[in-house]
Amino acid sequence: MGRKKTLIKIDNSSKKKLVVSLVISFILLSLLIVRIGFIQFVQGASLKEDATKNQLASKTITPNRGTIYDSTGKVLAISADVDTVSVNPSNVKYKDGTDVNKEVLAHALSKIFGVDYDELLENLNTKKSSFAVAEKVENDKISSLEEWMDSNNIKSGITIEDDIKRYYPYTTLASNLIGFTGAENTGLAGLEATLNDLLAGVPR
Repeated sequence: MGRKKTLIKIDNSSKKKLVVSLVISFILLSLLIVRIGFIQFVQGASLKEDATKNQLASKTITPNRGTIYDSTGKVLAISADVDTVSVNPSNVKYKDGTDVNKEVLAHALSKIFGVDYDELLENLNTKKSSFAVAEKVENDKISSLEEWMDSNNIKSGITIEDDIKRYYPYTTLASNLIGFTGAENTGLAGLEATLNDLLAGVPR
């Protein structure tokens, strides 16, 4: 006996689904090809230029100010890494692109950094492009800020920049001799000023 042939029937609805699937696949593939072509031939030169700029961009690295010791090796003045926090009022947004309420932001920043709420709110409601909320902030407060931003899904408008703070472990002891530095970590009096060129180091 010969084997029976099995015929698979494809009804019209299945044919239509298959055709629709093929058409959609073809359209998506066409759009992808067009997009790749646009990036390659239209935006290619611009993207290449931007990539080159990023690769060749240079940044001056400012060294930490040198440490001052006494004759027994005790530290009299030392620098530590801190941060400065700035806000761009018009650009503080959640991850979905909506604006963060100014009062909510002022309350949070006031609590974290111990700054005046009313003054913060006034600055947030101005047309300033950016302003410093807190300068020379230590790591624990920066961690609190980052945790708050993360838990509230805030993605932009708050900038944390590297900074340096000068510490004097013995506070006022021999302060006239040791001296002090200004806002730019430049020596203004005492050994800080006399030895400024040596303590400041050389930017790279």
